[in-house]
Amino acid sequence: MAGVGTEKVFENDKVIVWNFELAPGEDTPVHTHEHSYMWYAIAGAPLQVFDENDNDLGILEVPTGATFALKLDNGELEVLSEPGKGMRVPARHKARNGGSTTYREVLVEFK
Repeated sequence: MAGVGTEKVFENDKVIVWNFELAPGEDTPVHTHEHSYMWYAIAGAPLQVFDENDNDLGILEVPTGATFALKLDNGELEVLSEPGKGMRVPARHKARNGGSTTYREVLVEFK
């Protein structure tokens, strides 16, 4: 994983588009989000979120077909969409696929 996704597929002066894939039980590296962003879940799974010190911050249920919007504010990300609305996590964190199938999403960062 490089940056906030598995593979950067597009970038211009307004957005960065990433493919993201996470096998069952797999963790992302600790990474930092530097932009507000949204994602579309191609194949959903429960994502368990941890801070950079490995403290469990909770599970975000991500159903297939869901679209999420997150706002970056003072080093924290706030989930603006359902499900998970109002959940806040540090911009620097990692996630684990808590499901039994590979998780897939397309993520768009807003510069």
